[in-house]
Amino acid sequence: MSIPATMRALEQTSLRGPQDMRLILDAPVPAPGQGEVLIRVAAAGVNFADISKARGTFLDGPRPPYRAGFEAVGEVVACGEGVSAPRLGDRVAGVGSGAFAEYLVLPAAAATPAPAGWSAEQALGLVVNWPTALAALKPLGRVAAGETVLVHAAAGATGQAAVTMAKHYGATVIGTASPGKHETVLALGADHVLDSRAENLAAEVRRLTGGADLVLESAGGTTFEASLAAAKRVTGRVVVYGLAGGEAPITNWELVYRHQVQVIGLNIGVLIQAAPRVFGELMGELSALIAAGVLTPARPTTYDLADGPKALSELEARATVGKLALRP
Repeated sequence: MSIPATMRALEQTSLRGPQDMRLILDAPVPAPGQGEVLIRVAAAGVNFADISKARGTFLDGPRPPYRAGFEAVGEVVACGEGVSAPRLGDRVAGVGSGAFAEYLVLPAAAATPAPAGWSAEQALGLVVNWPTALAALKPLGRVAAGETVLVHAAAGATGQAAVTMAKHYGATVIGTASPGKHETVLALGADHVLDSRAENLAAEVRRLTGGADLVLESAGGTTFEASLAAAKRVTGRVVVYGLAGGEAPITNWELVYRHQVQVIGLNIGVLIQAAPRVFGELMGELSALIAAGVLTPARPTTYDLADGPKALSELEARATVGKLALRP
């Protein structure tokens, strides 16, 4: 299989945001090292982490100029030393540096087979959005049948998966989204949907359910305070896995005297490295959910690679629904 020497790729040139991302036409195609594979990218996933990196708010994020993107699905076209699986021609999803490009190097051990019959765009989320939602619900959030789960950004890729899985586990689900996305969230099975920017969000959650047993918090900013206030005292859990609306502090004084809740931090990359057994069990359950038809192929909004800055800007402005994909 012929592999070119150069490729198209998106490069972030500053920390001022996605508007300073540019398309380069002669980026060198990377070579897989030991334990790595090279894939021809069929679709790359767009995530809030890409925006955080472009604005310099991602912890230990790359310094510009850097190749943007980190999530992709594609065909294995070359294998480094010591790789027995996946094999040439296999379709896999994975995470690696520089996914907004025509070719990407992935760690072979972390390359996940794409489900048969699914397009590359539909398989996006297998290694980022869906594991994050499941980790927040099960091993960390300890969701149980009959409990109430509050899901912020419920119309987004991770939020949609969380709503679907929480309903499968027998929870009453409250989603938050902007008014134009409410029908999307209700169609997923949510029992209630609230305006994500309402000033009385916590009060409305408590009026509907008496308080949430579990809050999936990715909104950040001023919504973080509402998440803490919406959770049940003492037994309520707030799993924090995103900060789309900005950083929001909490003090030990507030945890003792104001918000007596359990606050749990989640970064799926850290979970993979620090708790590989937990992640393995999580991926096993995820595969079972896919096989049972609980999680079905998504219908992502697709952009051309050159329109990556536009896709990121629309995601940052909360003008999108579901997963976003770039096609090289």
